[in-house]
Amino acid sequence: MKNIQKIEFHCGTKEELFSSITDSFPYMSSCAELDKFPNRCVPWHWHKEVEVFIVESGSLIYYTSDGEYIFPKGSGGFINSNALHMTKVIDNKNATIQFLHLFDSSVISDKKGGKIETEYVNPLINFKQIKIIPLYPDNDNHKDLLNLISKSFDIHESDFAYELKLRNSLSEIWYHLFEISKPIRNIQIDNNSDKMRLMMIYIHEHYHEKIKTINIASSAFVSERVCFRVFKECIHMSPLEYLNSYRLQRACAMLMNTSKPVTMIGYECGLGTSSHFSDLFKKEFGCTPLQYRYKWQKYNF
Repeated sequence: MKNIQKIEFHCGTKEELFSSITDSFPYMSSCAELDKFPNRCVPWHWHKEVEVFIVESGSLIYYTSDGEYIFPKGSGGFINSNALHMTKVIDNKNATIQFLHLFDSSVISDKKGGKIETEYVNPLINFKQIKIIPLYPDNDNHKDLLNLISKSFDIHESDFAYELKLRNSLSEIWYHLFEISKPIRNIQIDNNSDKMRLMMIYIHEHYHEKIKTINIASSAFVSERVCFRVFKECIHMSPLEYLNSYRLQRACAMLMNTSKPVTMIGYECGLGTSSHFSDLFKKEFGCTPLQYRYKWQKYNF
């Protein structure tokens, strides 16, 4: 299991990059030490791999276009392929640790176009209305599945026939997820997530430039009115609020990982003068950019 303390992205997008996933067996498990992530959160992102997780300690909140979901210790869930989501620590007393399986659906399906893929895998991963399936131990329908997820992390690479054992375990988990999701798959599908990804990609590629709402809307071939609606429905922010949030995320990364002056970082992130940058930064994080840099350099040291 790989310990992770930050998120990496494919260049120019908010699609998460998993460098340890290989084509021969597209799977990885990770232990996310969320308190060690910048600002104790994982920003808005997506990944084509599905995600199955359990909260080992602490508590956290997942944000999706469907709303907010709180996960205390012992709870878990499923994040669908390409679903937009963000994670944030909400426990200030205990370390928040999350165990995750991340895998391509081919790990549990048979040959491409085969019966398992077409009848049991694709109906779930292609149903865009299902972004997240939360699982809680006080729900009798979830107890067995949470127990399976917890035990699946006891499978180690050193075990005999590791890949077979893991595939069998993930398949059993998938069976329960497929059963639980059956009633949900009767809901009407929308394509807001596709529009949202196009607009987010535009912002991530042009955040350092002067951007207006019309530019963001045009990237998804929609009107400004539709642009506002999609942002509000998907991530509960306006387009410009998300733009400023992303600019501040980029500024945080540069403060942590470079020695560039604050003034230069402000301009490179599209946040303007150092005074304007500092005002926005302090309002968002409760400290100045220099104080933030000192805090994280001291922490890493």
